[in-house]
Amino acid sequence: MLKELEVHTEMQPYYKFLGKRSSWHFRRNYFLQRLRYIKKCLVDAPDADQYRKDLSIWDCGCGYGTTCIFLALNSIKTYGTTLEFYFETVQKRKEYWSKYGDTSLFTCTYENLFDNRPAPASYDWIIVQDTLHHLEPIDEALQIFHESLKKGGKILSIEENGNNIIQCIKLYKYRGNKRIITFWDEKLQKDILIGNENIRSLSTWQRLFEKNKFHLLSDSVQYVRYFLPFQYRYASPEHLLQKEELIQSKPGLRREYFFFGLNFVAEKR
Repeated sequence: MLKELEVHTEMQPYYKFLGKRSSWHFRRNYFLQRLRYIKKCLVDAPDADQYRKDLSIWDCGCGYGTTCIFLALNSIKTYGTTLEFYFETVQKRKEYWSKYGDTSLFTCTYENLFDNRPAPASYDWIIVQDTLHHLEPIDEALQIFHESLKKGGKILSIEENGNNIIQCIKLYKYRGNKRIITFWDEKLQKDILIGNENIRSLSTWQRLFEKNKFHLLSDSVQYVRYFLPFQYRYASPEHLLQKEELIQSKPGLRREYFFFGLNFVAEKR
């Protein structure tokens, strides 16, 4: 992927791996933790070969398609939807990665969740990575997900932790209390309602999911990214990763208010 960023330079401001060398391990650890979470849920399943073959997955808000490409390289078929302006880059990425695996397993369209509802009981899994906090009205979005999932289907969510003190201060300075806005979509030629970095805590997400007939799996919860960039100067990234995993495994103020990322799975009831 680092070599790809030298080719697809338009992705560099988003991933920032080729930026400051001092923050390299900080960004790498976070990226890999989230990818490993997806791998654990979808790739490393029992009876993996047959399981992967039969899976039906929708990545809602697939962005540059990194997760979908990763799954395609692991022989998992994924359908992605997005409203991002860089949609055209996705096809170039599929061509780049095709020499490493069957990227035709990943298909992608530009569409609004609320305009194009999937057929009922279409998917085993729905991935929402850095996306849930943008979906508004959120209850309607979760109802669409519920209808779209098969019996026992699951939502895999990768989010920011809405209780993180530093991030809450940064976002308040950025948008105040204006948590929901509309933006004009040039491609669709319409106004779209969107959450304005409307991140939430785990307890808030749990209430929303329970309200919309999902059960949040407590053993699926993972907090990620506790240490700040400067702390990587004084310790190995592997050591910091191990310490983070130990801290997040125990309930407490550090886990609740100082981890940046939040991963969890919710199952359809």
